[in-house]
Amino acid sequence: MVTDPHRLPAQTSTAPSPAPLKRILYLEDDPSISEIALMSLTEFADFEVEHHARGSLAVAGFETFNPDLLLFDMMLPGMDGIQTLEKIREKPEGQRVPVIFMTAKAQTHEQQRYMEMGAIGVIVKPFDAFLLGERIKSIWSNRPGQTIA
Repeated sequence: MVTDPHRLPAQTSTAPSPAPLKRILYLEDDPSISEIALMSLTEFADFEVEHHARGSLAVAGFETFNPDLLLFDMMLPGMDGIQTLEKIREKPEGQRVPVIFMTAKAQTHEQQRYMEMGAIGVIVKPFDAFLLGERIKSIWSNRPGQTIA
């Protein structure tokens, strides 16, 4: 076989593939909403989910659970979703974990505020339980800094 010395070798992609999404730290205080979301996320989408009804518990469980993603409601007793995110961002590993807010407070200016705070997406309540996992996967794969193959 004769090779052309002027021909460059075939290029192979060295870009890292997007990290897989497996573990979600979920913050929701409404039992009926959390029950539906948990079923959707664990049974339909096969995520490992740690659920908390209070922001302080989510902050406490953050480091031991080591989530890939934060999925936070906004309106909560005690610390709201933003305050909880701020507390997690104070932790060394808290800077790297993306957040999606899932909320009924989703007017355009509110969604813009969430995105300005670094959210990678907003899911408006009420949500479709059958599509929740796919919606999260779509937001995850299209987050800033990721390339779609």
